[in-house]
Amino acid sequence: MSSLMTNSAAMTALQTLSATNKQMDITQNRISTGYRVSDAADNAAYWSIATTMRSDNKALGAVQDALGLGAATVDVMYTALNSTVDVVSEIKAKLTAAAQPGVDRGKIQSEITELQQQLKNIGASAVFNGQNWLSVDSGDADYNSTRQTVASFTRNSDGNVSLQTIDVSLDAIKIFDVATGNAAGAQGILDKAIAEIEVDTAAAGYDANDPTTWTYVDVTIDLADSDTFFSIATLDISELEDDALSLARLNNMLQAVDAALGDITDAATNLGAIKNRIGLQQDFVAALKDSIDRGVGQLVDADMNAESTRLQALQVQQQLGIQALSIANGNSQNILSLFR
Repeated sequence: MSSLMTNSAAMTALQTLSATNKQMDITQNRISTGYRVSDAADNAAYWSIATTMRSDNKALGAVQDALGLGAATVDVMYTALNSTVDVVSEIKAKLTAAAQPGVDRGKIQSEITELQQQLKNIGASAVFNGQNWLSVDSGDADYNSTRQTVASFTRNSDGNVSLQTIDVSLDAIKIFDVATGNAAGAQGILDKAIAEIEVDTAAAGYDANDPTTWTYVDVTIDLADSDTFFSIATLDISELEDDALSLARLNNMLQAVDAALGDITDAATNLGAIKNRIGLQQDFVAALKDSIDRGVGQLVDADMNAESTRLQALQVQQQLGIQALSIANGNSQNILSLFR
């Protein structure tokens, strides 16, 4: 039936054309933004996942920055400890030379003094971003013996987030501690107080009935006078002679320097391991960020090849829809011809 009031063909053509135009809008939006899911209206579940993962990836970017800062700090401390090893080795060599009877220990001490000053300079110069892990003040109210470098950001299956850190104990690597540079407290490796004479109460020559004296190599030592302290940073051999007590003190100093050298080597080894771990973590975080980017892309990125092909097809459909609507609207004109 032909009707002027109801044009079913035009209605059908208009609905088809409207649907085609909507699909074209969606396709053009995907092409212009590059996203298949650009907001929650496109796909609420995928948009929520992508938004959360993008936020986590930004946090991982901050972790990368923190690892870079931590790596630089550790590298400075590691370099300083390596230099310290060289200087302490020189002091050890000087003390060994000073053990030879008849040498001028005053002149050797002048060389040792310069080396000790160099150790202090190294400790004071080991600073990065305002942090010095080698020369510390444990008496400071803000002092923390554990320094942390943010290593990772994680989200568990319950959606709870947490940070993982790489910890460095300053007690194991500090070489100077200005707050406890005395015999009473725990000091740094180089300013630790050491008794000049370590009395072996089980050795021959020690009289328990007279604990103030000790016979060492046929020499009676007054412990009240000899029980003094030194540190690697302050030892002084300029007054030592060739007597048994002086040689005992010199030998004890040599042993202390050798022990300190071992402690510094251990500290450098510890920092070297942490340095390697930070490097590995940097590589992992970079790879993890790329993986998350790829995963998010799989959810929300538009396939530009498919979208461009779809756009061309929709453009043809749009042209055909316009043509069909034009034909349907022309039916009314055909009815008019019946009355001529």
